[in-house]
Amino acid sequence: MARPLRVLVVTDEMEVGGSQRQICHLVEELARRRDIHVELLYFREHSFLVDALQQQGVRVTCLPKRRRIDPAFLRALRRFLAEGRFDIVHAYSLTAECWITLAASGLRPRPRLVATVRGTFHVYRRWQWWIKRWVLSRADAVIANARAGADLAAARAGFPRERIDVIPNGVTLPAPAAREPAHVRVGAKPSQRLEALFVGRLVFEKGLPLLLDALASMPPARRPRLTLVGDGPLREELELQTAALGLDGDVVFLGARSDVGALMGEADFLVLPSREEGLSNVVMEAMAHALPVLVSDAGGNPELVEDGRTGLMFANGNGAELVRALERMVDDRLLRTRLGAAARARIADTFTIESMVRRTEAVYRRLLGDEAWVERKEAA
Repeated sequence: MARPLRVLVVTDEMEVGGSQRQICHLVEELARRRDIHVELLYFREHSFLVDALQQQGVRVTCLPKRRRIDPAFLRALRRFLAEGRFDIVHAYSLTAECWITLAASGLRPRPRLVATVRGTFHVYRRWQWWIKRWVLSRADAVIANARAGADLAAARAGFPRERIDVIPNGVTLPAPAAREPAHVRVGAKPSQRLEALFVGRLVFEKGLPLLLDALASMPPARRPRLTLVGDGPLREELELQTAALGLDGDVVFLGARSDVGALMGEADFLVLPSREEGLSNVVMEAMAHALPVLVSDAGGNPELVEDGRTGLMFANGNGAELVRALERMVDDRLLRTRLGAAARARIADTFTIESMVRRTEAVYRRLLGDEAWVERKEAA
């Protein structure tokens, strides 16, 4: 019997976020395969996601990086790779890609390196694009989670577009469930107001100041209550803006939560006003829950949402369009029902975890010359 394919997935941090959830989906599914041994390596920010993987028997290692330039860390990383004798090393962040590329350069045999193109690269500075170009040039394969990201990487990093595999994120399709009444709310007294939900890191790229301004410009009687799930460096600034706009009774900050699915079941719609976005896990999860979504047209959002059919979309940064879309969502219950049903069907048809993992494994097998395996899976 041939030895299992040895795969190492690497990221710099395991703080709760979209990329980290996708890493967990990939690792969990690969770990179930008898012909694959998979491990996770990260450098900082332990979270409950790590605990969940370890409870499933996955080997997870934290290799702390103490400083920006850290020769001791590089030596430890090279030793870890050599002892692991991995066939594939799949890096999920620019920091991880950079260190893995350096550490693997002197190994014999050298593992195949898989780099990624995901949402955060939109905000790279010039020097970061230089590093990304260097990383991609040394990768054996590159996977993007959205066509928009692949196109931008080709344009900005000068990497051949045809060498980038576009594999969308995947989400679990929950069992169909009746939506909670609109007046059932988390963390507040019951009311008849609709609940708008945001889930994500509280960072500049998510466009939350624009959303708060839009809410403030709506008549109080039509204004939904906004629940913000997540944390980040912009939280204090957003709380101050909320108070300055007189929205203290309209906006709730819940912080990071592990029960996002339950919160989606209690909301009336999801809003994601991102200035920059890859292929949003949160939007996909909401669509899978048949929760109507309202998003900007940034990044990969148009690859998920068809305006007026599977959600509502507004021009990135356009506050007036955002207000109109909010009012339309609030005013039309039948529209919300129709958008939610169409969104769930879209996810079920295209964006499953099984498809994401199968296509990612096919990239691994192709790198190792297992064309017969790839052909069997494509024919299945």
